[in-house]
Amino acid sequence: MKTRELGRTGIRVSPYCLGTMMFGRAGNPDHDGCVRIIHRALDSGINFIDTADVYGPHGESEDIVGKALKGRRAGIVLATKVNGTMSADPNRGGSSRRWIIAEVEQSLRRLGTDHIDLYQVHHPDPHTDIEETLSALTDLVRSGKVRAIGSSNLPASQIVEAQWVADRRGLHRFRTEQPPYSILNRGIEREVLPVCRAYGMGVLVWSPLAMGLLTGRYRKGGPTVRNARMKWVPRHLTDERKLDAVEQLIPLAEEAGLSLTHLAMAFAITHPGVTSAIIGPRTMEHLEDLLAGAAVTLDDEVLDRIDRIVAPGTDIGPIDVSYTPPSVQHPALRRRSADERAAVAR
Repeated sequence: MKTRELGRTGIRVSPYCLGTMMFGRAGNPDHDGCVRIIHRALDSGINFIDTADVYGPHGESEDIVGKALKGRRAGIVLATKVNGTMSADPNRGGSSRRWIIAEVEQSLRRLGTDHIDLYQVHHPDPHTDIEETLSALTDLVRSGKVRAIGSSNLPASQIVEAQWVADRRGLHRFRTEQPPYSILNRGIEREVLPVCRAYGMGVLVWSPLAMGLLTGRYRKGGPTVRNARMKWVPRHLTDERKLDAVEQLIPLAEEAGLSLTHLAMAFAITHPGVTSAIIGPRTMEHLEDLLAGAAVTLDDEVLDRIDRIVAPGTDIGPIDVSYTPPSVQHPALRRRSADERAAVAR
């Protein structure tokens, strides 16, 4: 695979990044089988692997990646994430200095390496000052344990805030962002991708297949698919608007001589603001199918037709697991109190 620049880090990565969320008890519990999938991806030209401490769960995915990279670590750009809750202890999660400094050591141990190429904050943490987080990450970069730092799921305004704080305080800045992006969820085209380009940030997008909707497995009026994913993101997989779009995309892909999966992946890496799209195979068959479409490119006619089905910069409904800021999530932050409303009425 040809490589692309990861923002302005000087690091070059493949346009497909191997995601490992499905490795371990949450997806494929066969460690040896997962190692073979990783090796096949590396042999195909993928040099970029993304994992997280919470995948597996509780570090199991990092353990698997560590096994797979024995003897092959030097040629790999290795990314992992911190922030997810690792136990019932309220301090074993989040983006505090206390947790980041402690958890990076566990990730390094599980991954069997002395450094992480890209260490990302998995989700925004409204309870922790961004300066606190960037200060801890800066120390990790200066110590050599981390080469570059990134964010994930940040709204555009918080990306800008983090860049400003880093500049004012002389701290290392986020070099990458990892947002959701697919034909069905194009909201980041409006602000997140332009902001990332303005700051020279690399972008690795997750869920380019829209959590499975863009595989063609979930159809409008078709049989109900009962699996772990349906339990995890039921609203997303049964959203009538998204299913309507899928029904329009399937014949488009067929006319282009492509599977829906290959159409969706090619779309995700076509945007000039996207560096790499994360693929998350659970089986070798899944990986082989994705690799078969790695060279697919879409012409303007196909892209224009996609734009007519899902307008640029729009999301057809949220993904169940997408980040929802407190200002939207909590009624108390978007409604005046009953007393205040009563006072206005008087």
